[in-house]
Order: sequence, then C-alpha cells, then structure tokens
Amino acid sequence: MSSEAYDLVVIGGGITGGGIALDAASRGLKVALVEKGDFASGTSSKSTKLIHGGLRYLKQFDFWLVKEVGSERAIVHKLAPHLVIPEKMLLPLIENGSYGKWLTSIGLKVYDILAQVSGDDKRKMLEKKEALKLEPLLPKKILKGAGYYAEYRTDDARLTIENIKTSLVFGANALNYASVEDFIYDTDNKVAGVKVKDGTTDEIFEINSKYVISAAGPWVDELRSKNNSKKGKQLHLTKGVHLVFPKKKLPVKQSVYFDIPDGRMMFAIPRGKVTYVGTTDTNFNKDKDNVRTDLADAIYLISAVNNMFPKINLEMHDIISSWAGLRPLIHEEGKSASELSRKDEIFTSDTGLISIAGGKLTGYRKMAERVVNRIAKKMEEDHDVELKECYTEKIALCGNVDFKKFKHVQKYITKIYARLKDDGFSEYDAWFLVTNYGKQTDKILESYDKLKDADKHVRLAKAELHFGIDYEMVINPMDFFIRRTGRLYFNIDSIRTLMEPILEEFKAIYKSDDTQISAWREILNAELDEHSNFSLERK
Repeated sequence: MSSEAYDLVVIGGGITGGGIALDAASRGLKVALVEKGDFASGTSSKSTKLIHGGLRYLKQFDFWLVKEVGSERAIVHKLAPHLVIPEKMLLPLIENGSYGKWLTSIGLKVYDILAQVSGDDKRKMLEKKEALKLEPLLPKKILKGAGYYAEYRTDDARLTIENIKTSLVFGANALNYASVEDFIYDTDNKVAGVKVKDGTTDEIFEINSKYVISAAGPWVDELRSKNNSKKGKQLHLTKGVHLVFPKKKLPVKQSVYFDIPDGRMMFAIPRGKVTYVGTTDTNFNKDKDNVRTDLADAIYLISAVNNMFPKINLEMHDIISSWAGLRPLIHEEGKSASELSRKDEIFTSDTGLISIAGGKLTGYRKMAERVVNRIAKKMEEDHDVELKECYTEKIALCGNVDFKKFKHVQKYITKIYARLKDDGFSEYDAWFLVTNYGKQTDKILESYDKLKDADKHVRLAKAELHFGIDYEMVINPMDFFIRRTGRLYFNIDSIRTLMEPILEEFKAIYKSDDTQISAWREILNAELDEHSNFSLERK
C-alpha cells in the first residue's frame, strides 16, 4: 500500500466501508481500505442482524427511509441469497398496544407499496386463532390478532466480509488491524492520504491517495477531530444490546416483533440452536472500544420477553451469550435516543475529508452509492476522468456462484448434508456452513477431506480456519470464533471444545510462541465469561 498511488482510501472496514470499497472499485477507482480492528468488529457485527424495512419509521412519517431500505431488501437478498434469508415476521396486536388492527393493516399495506413487495411476501392480517397457531407462546388473554409480513435475516459480519472480498475482485486492497493515526496534506492543505499504524508490527506507513472517505462509524467524529473539522453536526451514540438464549428456553417458532411496556418494540428471532432478543436504545458516552452488556440491559430485555410470552419465565442464568454495539446516529437537539433519525449524512471538510455516518445495515449499498457519486463528480472536475454509474445491484457477492433464489440455497444445503451425514454430521452443520459461506463450502470441505483429526467437528472447524486464514484475513482466534463463524453468539458451547485444537492450529500456522497462545487463551476465556450468564450473575 505504501508504494502505490490510490484514487481513494476508505477508513473503516464495517458494512459501510465495505460497500464503499466495492462500489468505488467496481467503477474503476484504485481503492485501499483500512480498518483499525478486525473487519466488522464495531457496529457491523452488533446489529439485530436483519435486512429489514424499518416498519417503525412509518410511525415517524419517515417514508423516504422506509421506501429506500424496503426496496433494498430484495436487492441484497438477490446478491447473496445464502446470507440474506427470507424471514416471515409476526407482529402481535394486543390490547392497548402500539399498533391497532386498522392502523397496522394500513401501515403494512403502505409498507408493501413503498418496498415494492409482491407475491407471497405481501402482508396478511391474521385473526387471534391464526396468530396463536403460528406462535402458541403469545399472550392469549390480551391478543387480538396479528400482522404477518416478510423480512430478511442475515449475519452482518459475514455480509461485511463478503462485500470486502468482492471488492478485491475489482482490484481493491484491504487491511485489518491498521489504524489511521493522522492525515497527509498537500501544499493546498487538502487531504492527500493517511498515516497508518500496522497493529501487528506497530510500523507506521503512509498511503497516498487523491481522496479519503471516513466510514468509521462511532469513530467518525474522532477522525474529524484529527482533521480539525469537527464542527456543525455531530454524532449521537446509542447502545443496542441483544441477549441469546437456548431455543428450548425461548422456543418461538418464528420471528416476532412485539410491544414492550415502555412503548418501544422488540424482536425475538430464532436462529439455529438459539433464540436471540433485542434491542435496547440508550445514550452512550463511555469508552467506544469497550461496549458491554450490563445488568440493567439484561433485566430490561428479560422483563420485556416475559411480559409478552407469559408461558416463558426467563431468568438471568438462562442467558448463554449477548452482544452490545453502538449506533452512530446524527445528533438532533431535544430528541431521545429512539426518536433520532436513522438516515445517513455526508460531511465534507474544508480539507476535502469526506465522512459518512448514520444509516442502517439494510441501506449500506445506497449509502455507498451516494458517497461514491461525490468522488465520481470530483474525479471528473479535478482529473477529467468519467466513472461508470453504480451497478452494485448486479454484482453477486462472494459465495453466490449461481444461487438465483433461496430455493437454490436450500437445494445446496440438502446436497451438503448428503455429503456430511455419513460422517455423523447433522442437518444443522450443513445449514451452518452454507448460510455462512455459500458455495465456498466446497472449498472448506476439500480441506476437511485432507485433514486427519480423529474428531470430525475439530476437523471441520480446522478446515473453516484454513479457509479464513487463506481467504478472509483471519489474524487471531477472536476473528475466527466471533466474526467469521458467529460461534460466540450462536453456538458458544462449541468454543469450549474447539478452543485448544484451534489454538494449536494457530501455533502451527503462524509459528506463534507459547506466550502469544496463552494471551489468546486468556482473551477467549474472558470473552466466554463476558458473554455467558455467570458474569451477569456475579454483577
């Protein structure tokens, strides 16, 4: 990177930065992306993991946002059907709830129109009996019916890494564990690159570039401060927490979007072996690099679930994992955390630093298009270079070789299960591989066939690790267990059995010494403790 001259440096390896890198590189720009931690280690691995249209924004009359992200759902699903999976959503209508039957019917109809929903995905209004048949755990006494509509579920960290990997196909370069320490300026005091610290060697190097975009999420204002351009609008950070429970403790049959007593709404989403719930929305002004689930968050979420599902009695010790992340919203005077707009905004400093913040996971592609359009205009004005129009809606992401619809993904899962079941694997294992890696599963299974471990699960995990190191810049075990595989959130027990074999594999591949392995072991054990019920009980 230090020996190249780039058109664009993107700061931030979350979904926004990844989307920008792909958009810009596919239009012909020479792009470098740097991320101070691991890819997707900030907000982009801590969302509710839904590609959804934001039904609640209809109540705020934010029709533009609903239309844009609603339309984007189908596009992102088409780009990666293995990662963005259709998920029917049930909206219970209860006595004195946030949504009445008549307004819900109209609201969902408007939602369908704005999002251009068609076919079986169109909304349905259900009577009480129909709603209870779909979800028997709903409160029979106060239930009046339900709305039933379509959304999509995803793995936000996987969606991010696949965007970044796809940008490499168009010539982009990307580096994790590389923090921007300062900016480089030309003789006209315009930003002309960045000074970067390599997190693995502590080496400082420079990347020269015509333009720089900061897509650093909650850290955008810090970079604006380095650039002496933090003026006018600023970020307003809010914290969102999710709790994970074993499916047997919260056995909802499908996703539910439900009322909680304080007037907010919450999701309960089944996924594999678990069900997760969220989210909170509270102001945050502490250490952005240390965002944690605290006791108050856990009590709030558990109380909300127990209130909506009277047959369920969740307790603190039922929590098996959790995650907490920050929303980088734009501050608006006099508005509470929940009232703040989720629209994205672009700031351009006098020195030419372009920053983008706000927005939603679902709208990442359009956010990228808007900010790269600005670069395209500058390239034409400053360098007489005309770029292509954005066409990322046609660029399939890595892992999607020939999936046209979700039914093709389902057929592939069946094929992978047929290949694995003779070794004693379950349908879950096939589902897990395909919904993480898509057609890249074939490459992982090639590696699996060559490995010799006696334990099949260890063998398969090592095959995943080799794929992560070879193709996804996995630097340490946390990258692997948290962001590339989601095990910390969705299959935390597997880490306890896989930790030592995976650490040994790191030792062999990276020639890590015992001190490094011990340090990683300590971090992993701390993560297990932090995300399990025990740490919350102690507090």
